Amino acid sequence: MEKIHTEKAPAAIGPYSQAMKQGGLVFTSGQIPLDPATGAVVGEDITAQAKQVLENLKAVLEASGAALDTVLKTTCFLADMADFAPFNELYAAYFTGCPARSCVAVKQLPKGVLVEVEAIAAVR
Repeated sequence: MEKIHTEKAPAAIGPYSQAMKQGGLVFTSGQIPLDPATGAVVGEDITAQAKQVLENLKAVLEASGAALDTVLKTTCFLADMADFAPFNELYAAYFTGCPARSCVAVKQLPKGVLVEVEAIAAVR
């Protein structure tokens, strides 16, 4: 197993890694909308936060030798299912290959953010 770390994505806020790579697959931890340089939450609405989340996810995937177009499955967590439509619109722009996905509403996310996304991807 290989632990993945990149300065281009936020450092973990707990005892976990940004991702782990094993056997041609990478498993990312959930990414939230934190600025990699400052650790501050980026954006107040779902679109701004989701964009930062997906940029962070992209950075972790690239550091592992994977990419958005090699993602096999995502799990998406929304603080409010009313944000589903605007989230989907941005998500579709990032994931043109339509990987498998689960999207669930949760009571609360770390730091009070609106969205978190984790992924499983194939390494190139």
